[in-house]
Amino acid sequence: MQPHLSKKAAHFTESVIREMTRLADRCGAINLAQGFPDFPAPEAMKEAACRAIRADMNQYAITWGAKKLRDAIATKYQNFWNLSVDAEKEITICCGSTEAMIASCLAVIDPGDEVVIFEPFYENYGPDVILSGAAPRFVSLYYPDWSFDPEQLEAAFNNRTRAIIVNTPNNPTGKVFSRAELEFIAQLCQKWDALAITDEIYEHIIYDGLEHTLMCQLPGMRERTITINGISKTYSLTGWRIGYAIASETLTNAIRKVHDFLTVGAAAPLQEAAVVGLQMPKGYYVHLSLEYQRKRDFLYSVLGNVGLRSALPRGAYYIMSDISPFEYPDDVQFVGYLTQEVGVAAVPGSSFFFDPSKGRHFIRFCFCKKDETLALARDRLSRLCVSRLQSE
Repeated sequence: MQPHLSKKAAHFTESVIREMTRLADRCGAINLAQGFPDFPAPEAMKEAACRAIRADMNQYAITWGAKKLRDAIATKYQNFWNLSVDAEKEITICCGSTEAMIASCLAVIDPGDEVVIFEPFYENYGPDVILSGAAPRFVSLYYPDWSFDPEQLEAAFNNRTRAIIVNTPNNPTGKVFSRAELEFIAQLCQKWDALAITDEIYEHIIYDGLEHTLMCQLPGMRERTITINGISKTYSLTGWRIGYAIASETLTNAIRKVHDFLTVGAAAPLQEAAVVGLQMPKGYYVHLSLEYQRKRDFLYSVLGNVGLRSALPRGAYYIMSDISPFEYPDDVQFVGYLTQEVGVAAVPGSSFFFDPSKGRHFIRFCFCKKDETLALARDRLSRLCVSRLQSE
């Protein structure tokens, strides 16, 4: 007898990104697939976590987050973005930005609604919408600059549109949405009475003098934006799972109810330690961006030298590469070869598309790694260049 499974679960697979990490571990490959650093997190934050644990801050925090952490988030948004946020009524601490996203979707989306998603997209967004009972509507970002067609985006909105998910800086493309692009999206949200759910986890990882624009600061968007963020990427603490959602009091009340019954709350001692990170001086963020830009330039050059055409990312820490010159049947077979034979793991591009055929010529690398790791990846990838030349 086969057990009954939900129809929702049949519409998506397990994470391909995390599957590639498991394959990399089995093969002893360098993991340039999953976006987690292999270098230490800030010492001050680790020490703060240890102090909190030893001080027995090991029981439940307030469901929607420790007051010290919510206050620290509000202060940071005021200092960096000149945005006033009510720590008591507009912030919900979650178990990572991943939970903040699904809690927000479940709080505002009903079965029969539609949600607009740019494609390629971070692999959680489609399943989040499906689990919320809604239908995703995909709008293409076009390689190599990952621009969108305004007419296509406008056509995706209708009376059933409940929200649009915007990830800027973007995973997997590295696109940084311009203010003009966000203003166009904001106009559509207001025209169709839709929400904007913005994933801004890479807000400080941005290059080439570009600036991050907050959707919630655009005219008419403060009350209809849910801002998702967290400490994972900025402070190199992906395993701590501390994320948050910022929204109006009405939206926050709904998000908090869903969050309560999803996870109850994030780890109490790690919330205490996150406060230390949020109080870092502005020089920390300048250094972070410059270091990642240097790593970006290194890996971008390496990939170009071995024949992988890539789109230069303007933010986040990923590079999307076109594998067409290698004439492999598809991206899945290529990353299998890359991981098992070359010794470098990447993510097949098809995992970022609703229609996998659109991504069969792309793979994604991450560069949030030590210089030694990236140098070793360069040495191994040089075999790819040799094998390509031999095949020609």
